[in-house]
Amino acid sequence: MNILLINHYAGSPRHGMEFRPYYLAREWARMGHRVQIMAASVSHVRAKQPEVHGKPLDEIIDGIEYRWWPTPAYQGNGLGRVKNIWAFCRQLWRDAPRIAREFKPDVVIASSTYPMDIWVARRIAGLARAKLVYEVHDLWPLSPIELSGMSPWHPFAMLCQKAENDAYRDADLVVSMLPKVQTHMQSHGLDLRKLCIVPNGITLDEWSGEGAPLQPELEAFLAVQRAAGRLIVGYAGSHGLPNALDVLLDAAKLLANEPVAIVLVGGGHEKERLQARARDEGLKNVAMFDPIPKLQIPSLLAQFDVAYIGWQRTPIYRFGIAPNKLMDYMMAERAVLHSVEAGNDPVQEAQAGLTVPPESPQAVADGVRRLMALSAAERAEMGQRGRVFVQAQHTYPVLAKRFLDALA
Repeated sequence: MNILLINHYAGSPRHGMEFRPYYLAREWARMGHRVQIMAASVSHVRAKQPEVHGKPLDEIIDGIEYRWWPTPAYQGNGLGRVKNIWAFCRQLWRDAPRIAREFKPDVVIASSTYPMDIWVARRIAGLARAKLVYEVHDLWPLSPIELSGMSPWHPFAMLCQKAENDAYRDADLVVSMLPKVQTHMQSHGLDLRKLCIVPNGITLDEWSGEGAPLQPELEAFLAVQRAAGRLIVGYAGSHGLPNALDVLLDAAKLLANEPVAIVLVGGGHEKERLQARARDEGLKNVAMFDPIPKLQIPSLLAQFDVAYIGWQRTPIYRFGIAPNKLMDYMMAERAVLHSVEAGNDPVQEAQAGLTVPPESPQAVADGVRRLMALSAAERAEMGQRGRVFVQAQHTYPVLAKRFLDALA
């Protein structure tokens, strides 16, 4: 089967996130299918952009055919990003007849976070007489409306709403990472018999053997904290407003006189502000480090006693959450401190840690104290339950098969 996956922000081990398109495509290629990923040359989530000069660049990565389409650089969520989206979709629309003729897809998947790529995917699928799949990462335009305050009557929101409605009407299959979307999608015209839930997951080969060594500075810092008998509470991932890291710093103040070290590793728009805040407020129990390569993540997480993940309190999470970092935390067998209010809670479901209310520094500090009061063996049991949960339900071989089985 020929599978065409359109994902504007698709990445790879060479380029950085996002990784889900790569992992699904790699599993499908291993099953014997031919897979081509259509992606833009510029994405705000990639660590490294492919070198594209004026025309599409084709390359093969781990058996997956990538085509990078030239798009303009941008920063933030303003007009520059809209121009980037427009450039990507316009080129695919223009080349749809050639793509359908040359690749001959049996399945066309629209999977770019924003929903407007459904129109491009529908055009290619129609020309190739292929099945059309719409994959939902986040609910647009509801996410920018509820998270960023965008008006439902903003032209961009109205464009997204038209695209979302068309996707639910025209797709042969709708795949959602979010598990509690049924009511919302049905209200926008989806026949729920077309819906399949395929959450995020992990790839087992990244968790076999020993992880790559950490940078000496980070390794030395963690060793000092452990030797001092401090509980290491760690966060690994993006430093953005949705990650509620201000709440973690506020909790650090409440834990200032207790044997706890709070370690944040990663980058993002809020990194410099958070660093300045920790410095200006004298948070001596907080240490922040630069992003590390993905291959080092297992080694880093192995050094944490407790892995923290936090969320803002927002109604959009009533439709569920599917965070990649949580899968990594659980696969690393870490006890998880989860600050959230959402339609689902994998930590609670797996009994892999402790869940506390969001946006409450006191609740986070109390959660740290409760986990610190447990024995190391009790925290290890939480971590083991998390790993079993992920291995059973959230590995990419399982998820890739579920995705294709739904097409049948």
